[in-house]
Amino acid sequence: MERGVFRYRLGPLPTRLLPGPMRMVAQLNAQRGTERRPPQPVRSLRQPFDPAAFNFTRLRPAELLLRLRRARRPDPLLVAINASPLERGHVLLLPEPARGLPQALTAPVLLGGLEAALLSAHPGFRLGFNGLGACASVNHLHLHGFYLRRPLLVESAPARPLGPPHGPSLLTAVPAPAFLFYAAGPAGLEAVARDACRAAERLVDTGLAYNLLITRGDPPGGPAPDGRRGLRVLLWARRPSFGAKASAAFNVALCELAGYLPLPAAPLFEEITEEEALRAIRQHLLPEPQLLSLGQDLVRLLAE
Repeated sequence: MERGVFRYRLGPLPTRLLPGPMRMVAQLNAQRGTERRPPQPVRSLRQPFDPAAFNFTRLRPAELLLRLRRARRPDPLLVAINASPLERGHVLLLPEPARGLPQALTAPVLLGGLEAALLSAHPGFRLGFNGLGACASVNHLHLHGFYLRRPLLVESAPARPLGPPHGPSLLTAVPAPAFLFYAAGPAGLEAVARDACRAAERLVDTGLAYNLLITRGDPPGGPAPDGRRGLRVLLWARRPSFGAKASAAFNVALCELAGYLPLPAAPLFEEITEEEALRAIRQHLLPEPQLLSLGQDLVRLLAE
């Protein structure tokens, strides 16, 4: 920041907990709302990578931090700053940018994100993915990593099983109902990465967009007797949205679906209620009967 690499200086961000059972966290970040790079136009759930558009091969050397490389595996993740940060420590995880992969999640990339989550001792370090048609602003494969010290309901709310005990469950008592995959520890990461990505691909096959969040959290049935937490992976199915909506008070991407609201204007931050936030978020989601039917389809898919 002292070297002027970011688009703005990020000072302390006003933060408040919205009154209500969802315990949503609102945070004012006016500069991100006005000074970030305009999102790329997205017209398709399977839009190919465009080398002429902005992409992460154009990052300046000063924006690059480090490379995460697994022992005996050839698929490193480049870690770079997000020059328009949500919070302090907001980073991008980039799987070999020179390959020019579009913003479509793959199991190896999700596995890298899961492993990165377990590398951090900070309980508020979370990672996520915005798909095409779900507020992805750059069509070049990447994950977001960010810190938020406030707990979120999606970490602890119990989920309803949809099928076999180790399959996906449905998280409903949260701001945005989601399919939940859970890994108790490192041994379960590959299966979760594989299943979550197969589920995400099925969503796209049916014409739906998706967002995904990785966070530390309780097992699906509730807190473990010994208090241990694993990794929760939340997958949101949503109606695709192409282009900015002029009437929208804020974009609904992975943070908002998780109950964390980075807001672009002081009046909105000061006045928004839980009811208003939920109304804005849920207009992008599926009705419950469709979500339940989709859940059963995913259970059958993952049992094959």
